[in-house]
Amino acid sequence: MKTVLIDDEHLARKELKHLLKAHPAVEIIGEAANATEALRILPGLCPELVFLDIEMPGRNGFDLLAALPAPHPRIIFVTAYDAFAVRAFQVNALDYLLKPVEPERLAEALARLDRKNHSADDAPSSDNTPADHPETSFKEDDRVFVREGDRCWFVPVREITLLEAEGNHTRIHLQGARPLLRRSLALMETRLPVTLFIRANRGQLVNRTCIVRVEPWFSGGLKATLHNGVEVEFSRRQAQEFRDRLEL
Repeated sequence: MKTVLIDDEHLARKELKHLLKAHPAVEIIGEAANATEALRILPGLCPELVFLDIEMPGRNGFDLLAALPAPHPRIIFVTAYDAFAVRAFQVNALDYLLKPVEPERLAEALARLDRKNHSADDAPSSDNTPADHPETSFKEDDRVFVREGDRCWFVPVREITLLEAEGNHTRIHLQGARPLLRRSLALMETRLPVTLFIRANRGQLVNRTCIVRVEPWFSGGLKATLHNGVEVEFSRRQAQEFRDRLEL
């Protein structure tokens, strides 16, 4: 994976290079300290991946992307500020790492890149793929971008407590918010890790790590209480699956 580092801080580039030594598939082929320098070297290097700082003297990282001819390489933003996360994903960034970069988060970002590359390799060449077809499934340690109208969230998958069907849409329960997404609960279920989420009934999908109490319920079902006090009823069929998967 031919990679370029763009950051005005020499020490930041040095630290990132050190962390990337643990990932031999990544080959660093160039560096730049600002957008002007980056625009000069990137067309000739043709990198597949760029680690890009946002706040730099002169033009920032977003200005650089706007001036860069298409097609763009994969972009992983690396910045000391979390205020740009929403805008980063609006320009289709692969990931958003906060300084100082943690080795685990770097590995997670590169794993996401690997999954996307494999997804692209396996995708059919036809243009008939539905626009809302998911590119990949998420893992427990991933963070996901959630948008409802003008409101946006960037949250760990683990922090999604509950998903509820509302017609063909899905209501997602986050900490302090309940955005409605224009995707079916069945589709959402295919994207979320089965190790974390379990179907409670036809209309609800629950994060099992958020369950604090379970008690028998009518007709062989179960009633689960979540850490936020919300109660979820498991149908008889799903209660049996719950027992099969989680009973000691």
